[in-house]
Amino acid sequence: MSEETLRFYLDEHVNVEIARQLNRLGIDTITVQTLETHGDDDPVQLRLATELGRVLCTMDSDYVDLAAEGAQHAGIVFIPSEHSEIGVVVRFLDLMARVFTAEEARNRVEFVTRLD
Repeated sequence: MSEETLRFYLDEHVNVEIARQLNRLGIDTITVQTLETHGDDDPVQLRLATELGRVLCTMDSDYVDLAAEGAQHAGIVFIPSEHSEIGVVVRFLDLMARVFTAEEARNRVEFVTRLD
């Protein structure tokens, strides 16, 4: 089993401040803005995240549907609007990065919840 740490890819629906804070914590995080892939179709974004070995973080439930249909991926984190505050998401992803290896996150879908 690979002990590679989690790396994240935030789609266009996720606040870029989350990436800034995660990177400050030492968690490798990029965004669609970083790669200039804003507007690409969901399957293209998911494939790119997978090729890059990054867990895709999103507020778009279409990615959950893609996973349910059998799309292979490096991991998906769905952020429901009621838990989309920057601090909530950063704490959740920080914990996830501490708990899961990249191998353990593969083809797994997680839903952000409050940890307090």
